[in-house]
Amino acid sequence: MQYLLMIYRSEAELSKMDAAARKQMTAEYGAFTQSIIQSGHFKAGDGLQPSTTATTVRVRDGKTLTTDGPFAETREQLGGYYLVEARDLDAALGIAARIPGAKTGSIEVRPIMIYD
Repeated sequence: MQYLLMIYRSEAELSKMDAAARKQMTAEYGAFTQSIIQSGHFKAGDGLQPSTTATTVRVRDGKTLTTDGPFAETREQLGGYYLVEARDLDAALGIAARIPGAKTGSIEVRPIMIYD
């Protein structure tokens, strides 16, 4: 089964990181990504630009409305994701717990819908 692991963290805290801390974080993510590629769990994944670059789209009464920024204001923002293959939710949770961002933010784990 496939699961989407969504990485949430505070963009304000991220912006306070110095170059050495950013380099270490990048290395940790690189090592984690390589480990799930090698284990066969990796399907896709990427980091996202800051939420200030987001545009939210709504369609109401046939009219498309756009708003700059994310859908809702929160303390943590969606910063990236991994799409993984795991035998069950427990296995997906184990993978999510190893994502470096779990130490300072949170990881939302959600199964991908299966269509007949």
